[in-house]
Amino acid sequence: MLAAAHSPVMTAEVVKALDPGEDSILVDATFGRGGHTRALLDRLGANGRIYAMDRDPEACAIARDWAQGERRLKVVHAPFSKLSDELHAAGIAGQVSGIVLDLGVSSPQLDDPGRGFSFMRDGPLDMRMDPSQGVPVQDWLADVSEEDLVDVLRRFGEERYARRIARAIVDARNEAPLTTTGALSSLVDACVPTREPGKHPATRTFQALRLFINQELAELDAVLPQAIEMLEPGGRLVVISFHSLEDRRVKRFFHDVAKADPFPPDLPIRADEISPVILRPAKPQRPSADEVAGNPRARSAILRWAQKSPGGHA
Repeated sequence: MLAAAHSPVMTAEVVKALDPGEDSILVDATFGRGGHTRALLDRLGANGRIYAMDRDPEACAIARDWAQGERRLKVVHAPFSKLSDELHAAGIAGQVSGIVLDLGVSSPQLDDPGRGFSFMRDGPLDMRMDPSQGVPVQDWLADVSEEDLVDVLRRFGEERYARRIARAIVDARNEAPLTTTGALSSLVDACVPTREPGKHPATRTFQALRLFINQELAELDAVLPQAIEMLEPGGRLVVISFHSLEDRRVKRFFHDVAKADPFPPDLPIRADEISPVILRPAKPQRPSADEVAGNPRARSAILRWAQKSPGGHA
């Protein structure tokens, strides 16, 4: 049975934007706990299919358990940067009606102290989306130079006190290894001189380390062109982001691929010979006040979606 521990963000808006038909082939490239998948399955008939992808083994285990009784659901354990490879292997490249990307961490990941994502719950300083891959944050912090740490905090956290925090981390690890989220959170709290209203002082540091250790922005840059390529003509891509670093990338990508072919301005080309990859993207959407009241973690969400041109190419 599908776990119900996670409230997906903007579910109604996702379903409306994708607008699937009964026989649609859809991809939920960030399955999480399956909230968006559940809502989309309700719109599919017996011949529809959803490919559920996630890099988190726990999410895939839940999806596989559910898929035992749901033949329309196919489960893939992979980061979404492998979207093209997986859909080519499944034989559905270019046949997908809709793809949804719900970026960032899920509530179950944040709420599990053992995953090390949250500064609100003490646990091992890990933060890997897939604990079987890569390096835990605590191991990376043990060896990183102060300059490299400053760079990560600035680029991925937009942290104005990056230098002060990096120096404090280096000084602290010379005394004892930083191995817990509580220790890191307390260290940042002690060395940041001002507070952003409504935001914990360690928010930007934890965001930066998580984005870096999971290469989340590189993953996003890799998947966006793949997603457009995998869609059928007229297919739709929906992306939900939670901070400006992600949203700016999505906005810029949609803007770039919505442009017409880069013909020289003096070349006599008819309008019907210009072939943008996607139609003009829809206006960005925010969650409703009621949704934010019921799920405060939705407050920073931004949904953007675009439709592949009937004559577009990728």
